[in-house]
Amino acid sequence: MPFIHIPQPWQLPEREATSEGAFLNRRRFLQGLSGISIAGAALPLWGCEQQSEADQPIIGVQPLPASPNADFLQAGRPITNETLAATHNNFYEYGSSKNIWKNAQKLPLEDWKVEVTGLVSQPRTYDLADLYKFPLEQRLYRFRCVEAWAMVVPWLGFPMSAILKDVEPTPQAKFVRFTSYYDRTITKGPIFPPGDFLPFPYHEALRIEEMANDLAFFAVGIYGHTLPKQHGAPLRAVIPWKYGFKGAKSIVKIEFTDTQPETFWNTLSPGEYKFEANVEPEVAHPRWSQRKERLIASGSQFEWKEIPTLLYNGYGEFVGNLYG
Repeated sequence: MPFIHIPQPWQLPEREATSEGAFLNRRRFLQGLSGISIAGAALPLWGCEQQSEADQPIIGVQPLPASPNADFLQAGRPITNETLAATHNNFYEYGSSKNIWKNAQKLPLEDWKVEVTGLVSQPRTYDLADLYKFPLEQRLYRFRCVEAWAMVVPWLGFPMSAILKDVEPTPQAKFVRFTSYYDRTITKGPIFPPGDFLPFPYHEALRIEEMANDLAFFAVGIYGHTLPKQHGAPLRAVIPWKYGFKGAKSIVKIEFTDTQPETFWNTLSPGEYKFEANVEPEVAHPRWSQRKERLIASGSQFEWKEIPTLLYNGYGEFVGNLYG
């Protein structure tokens, strides 16, 4: 039966959405996920390099399923231009500037494994094929950086709760810790004076009830295709009510613990980077206010639009009960 898409009242207007070929391109995405070429996870950046024939948009292909929750398919803001999102990144393993996307292409994706361990009844080691067997869906989320800039990003992936169901954490498990890929010869990080210490590999963590929340998401794709390396290929955490540094990239290990784990930025500067790190406009950063944010607009050039910051990034109805 051919796929017939009838727009719903809660969907963004077409003029504010990424093109159908970019966002609803199922064939191109699934090609990238196949065992034929894991290199598909580092597709050329639109507007940054010449597109290959395989990377051209394909119109009229049945899309991946949308999230069953309509609230996860609207953002109230235009989607950020893909090239801008792909060239304005924080990924400290590859440097401290926003223009790290070229450095990030050094990330090796062959034979990727994600180990799930700790206080679980069913420890697992997933390869990419295993991860892609989880029911994939599209979600449109607001993204807020602790540095007071923001985007709107269309992700492809699956709820974190799917991992919880698969590995069955024990009653003793209170926290979950994510570990990012680290190889000192590849992920060299920023260049600091001798003696400075950075607590690599990058770690982030959540309370287990935060991981179980409907919003918490593992992304394997973005803008209708697999994750480019600078976005945290092949697997990254997306927790949209928290500041972006909570979203660990290029995850290789997920560990369930009974005590609060150390995390990268909270270890470096606990006064600036709280473990919880929820988006809260009334809680100022030590060096700037969080009451407003600069939204990266949907045009092809960087355009900053200053808007008010929303409590929990506007997702309070889903997560407010976690912090009441």
